[in-house]
Amino acid sequence: MSKSSRHLSDWSSNGSTTGISHLDSSSGGDSPQPIEYVAPDVAKREQKAVNRSKLLVLVALLLSVGGAATATFLLMEGGDQDDFEASFAGLGSEVATVTRQQVDQIFSGLDAFSLFIASEAKSDSNSSWPFVYISDFSAKAERIAALFGFERPTLDIAPLVQEGDKEKWTSYVLETAPMWYQESIDNEGHNATVEEYLGATAPYVHSSHVVNNKRVPLDTTTTPGPALPKWHTYPLIPARNGYLTVSIDFLVFPDVAGLFKISSSTRGPSIGFLRLPDATGQFVVDSQIIQPITHNGNIVGMLWLRLPWREIFQNLNVDGVFGTIVVIRSNCDVPTRTDPVRTLSYAIDGSRAEFLGEFDAHDPKYEEQVVSRVLVDLNVDSQQFPEGICIPTLTLDLYPTDELAETFQTTKPTLYTTVVVAIFAFTSLVFLLYDYFVGRRQRKFMERILRQDQIVSNVFPAAIRDRLYDNGQKGSEDDALLDPLGGGGGTGGSPLADLFPETTIVFADIVGFTAWASAREPAQVFILLETIYGAFDKHAYRRSVFKVETVGDCYVAVAGLPEPDKDHAVAVCRFARDCMKTMKAITVKLEMTLGPDTSDLDLRVGIHSGQVTAGVLRGERSRFQLFGDTVNTAARMESASERRRIQVSQVTADLLLASGLSAWIIPRKSKVFVKGKGEIQTFWLDTKATKISKPSKSGTEMTTVSETVPNNSDSSSGEGAFDDNGFVDFEAMTKRERLVEYSVEVLSSLLQQIIASRGAVDVSNDTSLSEIEATIGTGDTVLEEFVPIIPLKRFDAGDLSKRHEASSIDIGEEAKTQLRNFLSNVASMYQDNPFHNFEHASHVTASVKKLLTRIVNVTDGNGLQTSTDEIDLVNMAGHSYGITSDPLTQFSVLFSAIIHDMDHPGVPNAQLVKENTRSAQIFKKSVAEQNSVELAWAMLMGKEYDALRACIYHTEEDLRRFRQLVVNTVMATDIVDKELQALRKARWETAFADTRVRDETSDDCKATIVIEHLIQASDVSHTMQHWHIYKAWNERFFMECYGAYKAGRADSDPSTNWYKGEIGFFDFYVIPLAKKLESCGVFGVSSHEYLNYAASNRAEWAREGEKLVQQYVAKYEELNKH
Repeated sequence: MSKSSRHLSDWSSNGSTTGISHLDSSSGGDSPQPIEYVAPDVAKREQKAVNRSKLLVLVALLLSVGGAATATFLLMEGGDQDDFEASFAGLGSEVATVTRQQVDQIFSGLDAFSLFIASEAKSDSNSSWPFVYISDFSAKAERIAALFGFERPTLDIAPLVQEGDKEKWTSYVLETAPMWYQESIDNEGHNATVEEYLGATAPYVHSSHVVNNKRVPLDTTTTPGPALPKWHTYPLIPARNGYLTVSIDFLVFPDVAGLFKISSSTRGPSIGFLRLPDATGQFVVDSQIIQPITHNGNIVGMLWLRLPWREIFQNLNVDGVFGTIVVIRSNCDVPTRTDPVRTLSYAIDGSRAEFLGEFDAHDPKYEEQVVSRVLVDLNVDSQQFPEGICIPTLTLDLYPTDELAETFQTTKPTLYTTVVVAIFAFTSLVFLLYDYFVGRRQRKFMERILRQDQIVSNVFPAAIRDRLYDNGQKGSEDDALLDPLGGGGGTGGSPLADLFPETTIVFADIVGFTAWASAREPAQVFILLETIYGAFDKHAYRRSVFKVETVGDCYVAVAGLPEPDKDHAVAVCRFARDCMKTMKAITVKLEMTLGPDTSDLDLRVGIHSGQVTAGVLRGERSRFQLFGDTVNTAARMESASERRRIQVSQVTADLLLASGLSAWIIPRKSKVFVKGKGEIQTFWLDTKATKISKPSKSGTEMTTVSETVPNNSDSSSGEGAFDDNGFVDFEAMTKRERLVEYSVEVLSSLLQQIIASRGAVDVSNDTSLSEIEATIGTGDTVLEEFVPIIPLKRFDAGDLSKRHEASSIDIGEEAKTQLRNFLSNVASMYQDNPFHNFEHASHVTASVKKLLTRIVNVTDGNGLQTSTDEIDLVNMAGHSYGITSDPLTQFSVLFSAIIHDMDHPGVPNAQLVKENTRSAQIFKKSVAEQNSVELAWAMLMGKEYDALRACIYHTEEDLRRFRQLVVNTVMATDIVDKELQALRKARWETAFADTRVRDETSDDCKATIVIEHLIQASDVSHTMQHWHIYKAWNERFFMECYGAYKAGRADSDPSTNWYKGEIGFFDFYVIPLAKKLESCGVFGVSSHEYLNYAASNRAEWAREGEKLVQQYVAKYEELNKH
């Protein structure tokens, strides 16, 4: 609770009455208003009268205009439809004819190619089927494919191999495959080698199956009997997942086996449908053609061609094809196929064709406009073949679409209809103009009335509002609405006030709020308060409790007024218990967005019952107020309460006892001293007591608000617990898990900006970038990579404006999962030290985020943030020395804050060097810092984080800048190394000696120094925040150092010099550092805030430090006495 509002109980030094105003400004974003707004009767009556008159005129106009316009439009519309039908009939006929010609050409080409293959094999005296090698197959297939009308068709040869030839086939493949592999590589220009293709070849006749979405060969051969192993193939597709499908038996695929059976019976080609995935992983259906190869009258193999209908339709070369649906139908299913396909639909728009699905996609209303042709007819009498052999025939149906129909719609019906409407409009113009001017004045008058009434309704209870209006009706109704308080807010007339003898007042204060707020951005403070108070408002509304006001971080409410309620004490206690339970759920959830320590916030509640005087205190800002000793006592019940406890007075306890709720109260062991009353007996309200059902305003029992969210990608944790309904139970998550989620949210938002600034995300594996990743940072030690100046990305107004749309960018579920996994692993690598732990890293991260926000949100001369639209982007980039120009820079600093103490052993670097640990042997100095960088970088470079790295950087320049920023930033946290500190001090003095010098090198130097001091300030930010935060972290650091001493890992007892050491630390490091932040002029009001807190904490430590050190030692001994 803020200092200005902490002591509500001290408003009156002599126990005099206290006033509390109703300022309802803390409602949550989407929470309902505690009191539903209802417009006053006079406003309703006036509005209804105006609406009725307008409605009558409007109906008359509409009926007249509608009748005439409809008749005109229908008469003129007929000709357009006739033109549309005639044009589509001609266009559809041309498309069908061209498609049929192209398909016939494909069949002819395949027939000729099969004869050529059979002839070439026959002419080779050294070969016989199935052991036939077609020299230069790739080049020959390429020439025949040019006749097909689409690019690089898939064309395979599969010889028929009998059971007894399968072993010999394996030897033949191993012997001859290298020759045609080399020919295909040379002809098609592949980068792979013959050896790579051979390594991916399973030479034996085999089938395959899918494992982890990858097709792999089965070690066993296919079923006994003849096989059709794939042999020559065009084009030679690079091996996928280390597997090339050469020698795979086509007959293991039911659809191919069925078509081959047909071709074997007809001695001719056959065609069927084929379902395969496209490049995006979505299944599309094309056709496959089997052309048998014969030798001496026997079928010795087949040609297999994939017929991509989409490409055929895209290359029709027919002018004017637009908005057309093509439906291909087959007369039979492929034999043995379990999921048959008989219908395909495509949409053609010019040179673009789209596969719609395995169904008839045409609009039934265009059934009569169909253009139908036989597309494929094998000219075979199916009655000559056994039952079960279906000879496929494909038909082609073309239908128009609404999009095509719209192009034939002319403006003639609209034009003639417009003329008719214009005649009526002209005759009505005078009336409408008159109505407009009168209506405008009426609307302004009514809007003012309703705004006034809504304001009054938000400020006053409904009953009080109505009485205000009743008092005002001594004049006119309109005057009462426009000035319900009378006299312009003056004090004339009788005051509106009442005595309410039976009420219960509750004060609920947020414990730890002031310290928490000192480490947060203003927006985060209001997010917290709006969320908490919004939830409290819901509880108040449902429990029939009236919210009086919020004073700072204290929520004040009352029951029993303005409407009497005999159960006012029970209602307030229920409300307080609801708030207590909701508070914990909200803070736990918000910790993942507002950062560390949020879940440590608690409520301290006080309740008292009695009579109050309540009314409207008129004046400049009239408000509803409560007066009386009950208000003072309730405030003191709260101030004398404890965190997570609800304290009730004796009076309230007696009311609960009278209601049969003795199980709800527990007498406090010691009496409480209350100013003006002395020592009094109070009670704790048991928040775990059994609920007593009581209907809410909706007529059903109100349950505690569950602060859970659906289990989706935006809000669920990868490690959090889930309830039975699939919702994330945030309270079941550990603090580390919540802090990981906080870091995920912080870094995800910057990744969105990075992606937005470069235009798109590409998770492809860049080979050249992978080579750099494998070598970067593997040479010198991390410290030797340190550079005094980091060249930052230059300002680009276009990139910066793109980042305004960053919130709509999706980094991808894979990248976000990898980010969460990476941060979880980082958190697990933090040791369980009192100070150097993951919670401290999160605290540093929050400070870095706050300071970066102050850079990005440039302030005006009054210290107020200006809106993005008002910022001169060029000036903003100059103001921050280029730090705001590149989201990667900000990401790098936050990334460094998270990882900067990974695996920290809890002792200083000097001790590690003295102990000659393994890391000290490697790094010599800045041991812990260099070790953190090495561990984090090695983990980030793992293959499991490919998608994450693709989001972070996209070029070699980005990668190297990211690495350098991480190195410099983490190394800056070693403030003990005198050599590094002297170097930083000299660079600061040089860079900021003359602020008038502005060039790229100067700005880069300043930016590098500012980033280093930013992380240094954040690393000790607890010294520049609220006293309670400083004291808590100072105690943790002492416990860590004192524990090291007790464990024999320190030469001297830190308690002997801790008090003076902290004063020296403030004087020679913290305060000078805060002054540097202020002098650089980058961080706006935050630099003043940090300096003020540092000076205040130094003074408080000087007063209390010696006593605190003694308490630290005693606490340590108590915790470790066993």
